[in-house]
Amino acid sequence: MRALFLPGEDNFPSCATREKENNFTMATWSSGQYLKFANERTQPSIDLVARIAIEAPMRIIDLGCGPGNSTAVLARRWPRAALTGLDNSPAMLAAARQSHPTWTWREHSIAEWAQENTEVFDVVFSNAALHWVPDHATLLPRLFAAVAPGGALAFQMPHSLRDPHQRLMRELAASAVWRSRFTQPPVTWQVEPAAIYYDLLAPLATRIELWFTDYVFVFEGPEQIVEWHRGAALPPFLEALPDEATRAEFLRDYLAAITPHYPRRPDGKVLQPFRRFFAIAYR
Repeated sequence: MRALFLPGEDNFPSCATREKENNFTMATWSSGQYLKFANERTQPSIDLVARIAIEAPMRIIDLGCGPGNSTAVLARRWPRAALTGLDNSPAMLAAARQSHPTWTWREHSIAEWAQENTEVFDVVFSNAALHWVPDHATLLPRLFAAVAPGGALAFQMPHSLRDPHQRLMRELAASAVWRSRFTQPPVTWQVEPAAIYYDLLAPLATRIELWFTDYVFVFEGPEQIVEWHRGAALPPFLEALPDEATRAEFLRDYLAAITPHYPRRPDGKVLQPFRRFFAIAYR
């Protein structure tokens, strides 16, 4: 599947999601930076929710809910469900509580919650968060254990580590010029091949759906690719650098590295493909 998005089109003004951290000591996230591309970041949660084949779930948990906007996508699909949002950012949860005070919000990391949780939910949902959580071989069975009979575990993650926009930030940080300038190794996310997730869930689930969607973002130039990643993938790199001047230099080098890979189209714009992996497992 391939979807085309034009930044700035106000298709979904009320539900902007955040790609979020859920187990590490991570960078400080800027919701304003993230929401510069609100529509593009929201669409995967809408696509995932639309595919969940459960008519009337009573209890839903949104793991890595951020400010509650992905939870709002769930609420529009199932307005009668009891909703819980979980995130480890107090600031994001404060925004969520302000926007939706009647829903339940919990401050917790996904990994710790999965280890300690004893509740069950009809839908265990996670939008663009699990790639920040390590050890998926342990995590996924624990998340599925929280699914009630007849329910589903549904999640999506970026799956673009081989693309230049992801690969080059890692190569740059590991280069001879840059690796000694980091105060600590930057935390990066990781996803596995689809077959790994199938093998983890197949012994547990009655039915599994797996798919990829290639979203193609239309940007004014490669500078907007940098701005896109400053909202999610780049903050751990930037906060591992010692000062603002060094961060600005890293961003300049990153821009120079990616620019040849994203040539301008005849109208002057550039295209950034962005692949995401989706999974739904039913109990």
